[in-house]
Amino acid sequence: MSVSVEKRSAWFPPDWDDDERMSFLFSAFKENRDVDCTDWDGKIEFWSPLIIEHCRRCGSVCVNLQDLYESFRRKGSVPLGLSTVIQSMIRSGKVQKESDFAANVDSGWLSWGVGLLLVRPLKWTLSALLGSGRVPLEESFVVIELVKEKAAELLAAFRGSALSARSLLSFQELRSLSSHICPDESTLCMALLQLQREKHITVSLHEGEKLVKFSQAGQGRVSPVSEVDLGIYQLQCSEKLLEERVEALGHEAETCKQQAKSLLKEGKKSQALRCLRGSKRVEKKADRLFAQLETVKGILDRIANSQTDRLVMQAYQAGVAALRISLKGVTVERAENLVDQIQELCDTQDEVNQTLASGAPDAGEDSEDLEEELKSLLEKSVPENDLFPAVPTNPITPPRKTDLPDAAFVQFVPNPGVNITDEELDRELRRLTVSDKGLSRESVSPQRRLEPAQ
Repeated sequence: MSVSVEKRSAWFPPDWDDDERMSFLFSAFKENRDVDCTDWDGKIEFWSPLIIEHCRRCGSVCVNLQDLYESFRRKGSVPLGLSTVIQSMIRSGKVQKESDFAANVDSGWLSWGVGLLLVRPLKWTLSALLGSGRVPLEESFVVIELVKEKAAELLAAFRGSALSARSLLSFQELRSLSSHICPDESTLCMALLQLQREKHITVSLHEGEKLVKFSQAGQGRVSPVSEVDLGIYQLQCSEKLLEERVEALGHEAETCKQQAKSLLKEGKKSQALRCLRGSKRVEKKADRLFAQLETVKGILDRIANSQTDRLVMQAYQAGVAALRISLKGVTVERAENLVDQIQELCDTQDEVNQTLASGAPDAGEDSEDLEEELKSLLEKSVPENDLFPAVPTNPITPPRKTDLPDAAFVQFVPNPGVNITDEELDRELRRLTVSDKGLSRESVSPQRRLEPAQ
């Protein structure tokens, strides 16, 4: 997994060219983080993402110290603290021992044997078993972030291919499908292990052939490999084999015909007839195999239809169960009772609307009472002729003329702007009083006299 210096220089961080900085990063860690946490954390934060990015660029999901030493060699020196970095990444869950990653696999994986490349020699993990804190050079570690990326890409590639309609795939078919995703068999197995953890695949071994079953789109998890799955897989293999045989026989028959034409042109009639007979035998054999191929295809179609029918039946059953739950406690009698109650409430509402539209029911009675009260008030009120004096019926005698001419009378009108003595005012007041008494006796009826003001 090591890369050349030219490729490394293209993606290494800018600090890689700083000799002073890299001298610090290449140095060993302190024995305890509590001694200098800044020194410790600074190196971890530099090397951890660099290791993950290195594996991503190499297309691998696994890493070991030996490859890291070769890939990160700088001016003849190797980082002395990578073992501590790996241990820190294990504690944080960024990497995991390959043996731990493959733990608790089902029997299908174990039946695949050493092809998984997961069985490591005992000496690789002996130091860990003995409690040593040192990481063996050749022990492989799985980068969890990268294996999840590969698993997602593999699942997307399967569901986007023509193979997604099949229930089982052989390992070789899957190997060809994922060649652009997983560069080697070990990476593919790691991605499949991750998919198994996510319940998207299951594996099995049938007649010495490694098989993989994927979950279908929309399913939360994959179902176990059943006898039906194996039967369908065998039929699909037979279909593929018959198609190849029929195609080969067709080419062979066409070749015999061409040979017969050539021999006939050369005048070798007997040999031409022999080739033509051979072509007919090949065609009959191809027709027989083609009939078998059609039978196999018909069986596969029937199986596909039966699976569709089964899905439809399951949908119907689910619908019946849902209807049973939704209609629980609902009867015809209850429905009729509810309809009657609704009709009764509607009638009540109509009556209320009519009542509101016609106004208050006692509005007429109130109007009659008010009119009666108004009439009584009018009867008790003072007559109109008591408020105003009666119109005189006798002719009014014109007033007597005074001895003073009009001009002289005007002179006696009080004028604020004229100086009049008190004696003059008294004489004029007595004269006016005598005139008013005479006018009253002649013009006002004796039956109606105004009462003096109180």
